[in-house]
Amino acid sequence: MTDVNKIWDLIIIGAGAAGLMCAATAGYRGKSVLVIDMGKKPGRKILISGGGRCNFTNQNANPDNYLCKNPHFVKSCLSRYSAQDFIDLVDRHGLQYHHKTLGQLFCDNSAQDIVDILLTECEWAGVQLQMRSEVLSVGQNESGFNLTTTTGDYQTKKLVVASGGLTMPKLGATPLGYKIAEKFALKVLPTTAALVPFTLHEKDKQRFSELSGISIDSLVTAENGQSFRENILFTHRGLSGPSILQISSYWRAGQSVTINLLPAQNLADSIFEWRKSSPQKTLKNCLTNLLPKRFVEVLSRENRLPEKAVNQLSHSEINSLAEYLHSWQIKPNGTEGYRTAEVTLGGVDSDELSSKTFEAKKVPGLYFIGEVTEVTGWLGGYNFQYAWSSGFAAGQAV
Repeated sequence: MTDVNKIWDLIIIGAGAAGLMCAATAGYRGKSVLVIDMGKKPGRKILISGGGRCNFTNQNANPDNYLCKNPHFVKSCLSRYSAQDFIDLVDRHGLQYHHKTLGQLFCDNSAQDIVDILLTECEWAGVQLQMRSEVLSVGQNESGFNLTTTTGDYQTKKLVVASGGLTMPKLGATPLGYKIAEKFALKVLPTTAALVPFTLHEKDKQRFSELSGISIDSLVTAENGQSFRENILFTHRGLSGPSILQISSYWRAGQSVTINLLPAQNLADSIFEWRKSSPQKTLKNCLTNLLPKRFVEVLSRENRLPEKAVNQLSHSEINSLAEYLHSWQIKPNGTEGYRTAEVTLGGVDSDELSSKTFEAKKVPGLYFIGEVTEVTGWLGGYNFQYAWSSGFAAGQAV
C-alpha cells in the first residue's frame, strides 16, 4: 500500500505509455514517483495495439507526421527523445521485434513485452504504482498539489497528467485530463475521434454491402489536399483500412474524400494496351486484372462500365471511366467514433505548455503529456513515439 501521508516529488495520473515512460525517467533521477490509474492493469492500450503486437515506434518519425497547431512543439519533443533512443532501450532488454513497411517496428511475440519493459524500468527506478484508483478531484496547496482518489488522498510537489484521450472507452478512457486542464484555466481544443473507420450513408451501404472484406490499394485524398496511399477496406458499416484511418484525421463532417482506386497505373493507357493485346475481350473482364472481381461487378451493375469489347470503346468512354476510377468520390456519413478510434484529435492546447518540459506555462509544477495534449500522430507507431518522447521530456524536467 502507498503511504497516504507522504508528500511525493511526483504523482503521474495514468499508467499508459507516456505515464510509465515519464515515471521511470523521473525515478532514475532520484525522484519519489507514484503512478495512479483507475484500471486493473497498466498499459492496457499498449496491450491491444497493433493487433496485440504493438507497433511501438516508427524509424521515420518527424514533425511532418503529426497534427499540431504548433509544429515546433513536436519538433522540440522528438529532438529530445528519438525513435532510435526507444529502440536502444528495447534492445537493452533483448526485445525481439521486426520491421514492416514504412518504418514500422512491431514486437515478434506480444505487446506485453513492451509493457514488461516499461514496468521493469519503473521497478528499477523505484516507482510505485497504485492501480484501481480513480481520481475524484485535484487541487493546489502550498506544497504543490493534492489529489482525492478512491484509494485515499495524496500530496505531491509536482503533477503530471498522462490520462490519455477519449478513445476506447471500454478501456476506461475518460475526459479527466481535459477537466483538470480546464480547472486550471488552460485552453483545451475541441476533441474528435481520429485514426478511425468511416461509416457510409444508408444508400452507399446498400450499394457496397456485398464488398465487405475486399481490400484495394488506393490513394485517398482529403479536401485539404492531404493524401495517403495504402489499402482501403470495405466493411459492413463503411470503409476502413490504413489509408482511410490516416485520412480520417484530416476529414471533417460533410466533406467528401477522393479515392484513386488505381494509383499504380494510368487506366486509359492500360485500356489502349488491351486493345492491342486482347481486342475482343470485354472491358469488364479486362478490369478484373486490376480490381477485385466483386468490385467490378458493382461497377457493372451501376452502369459505370460500357458493356463492350475494349476495341469498341470510344475515347470519351475511356477517359470518362479513367476519370471516375482515378478520382472516385465518396461522402462519408461519419466515423465509428471513439469506440474504435486509435487516438483522439484535439486536447490540451500546445500553446499552454512548454515545448521543452511540457509544464503548463500558467501553472508551475503541472504537466500534460501524451494523448491528452493536442498532438496526433499518423498511423504506424508515431503516436507511441510521441508518448515516449513527451514522457521522457517531462520526466527529465520534473
